[in-house]
Amino acid sequence: MLEGKRVNLRVMEKGDLDFYVECHNDVSYYGEDGPIVTQMSKAEAENRFENPSPLVTLTERGRFVIVKKDGKKIGFIVHYLVLPSRFMEIGYGIIPGERGKGYGSEAVQIMVDYLFLSKDVARVQAVANVGNRASQRVLEKAGFVKEGTLRKVGRARGEPTDACIYGILREEWKEPRILKVRI
Repeated sequence: MLEGKRVNLRVMEKGDLDFYVECHNDVSYYGEDGPIVTQMSKAEAENRFENPSPLVTLTERGRFVIVKKDGKKIGFIVHYLVLPSRFMEIGYGIIPGERGKGYGSEAVQIMVDYLFLSKDVARVQAVANVGNRASQRVLEKAGFVKEGTLRKVGRARGEPTDACIYGILREEWKEPRILKVRI
């Protein structure tokens, strides 16, 4: 478990699939600027969990549940290796009732610390919909720099959407902000 000040990141397990399906199927989880995703049954989620696509197995990937200190599950954060470039990309989401309280910012900072401490990568990047200012602020608080706009890379409510690409380089990170390393 990766421990923060107010939240912990715990590797996702099969027992988290009910929460995952609940979030995935809730249109409000992805926000007004997010996609309306294909609905998923628990059986489908179990199948994907136990039998990831060959594409996923070719890349290094981690899925974590964001858990408050009181044990309440409030979201997810993932990382995966982007090939052939060999850098990491992250994605995250917090349930609507827990947004705006700093949990997402802390989770992203913990993940950035973890990736630079444990992986031989030069950069970590993330993408945020251009209309999602809250997600952009989360990334900026964690030290990410807006690098540009990706045009028409997604869809929200049936319309093409643009996204902002954010990155943080190892030399910009310098040292852990939250995650403490015990030697």
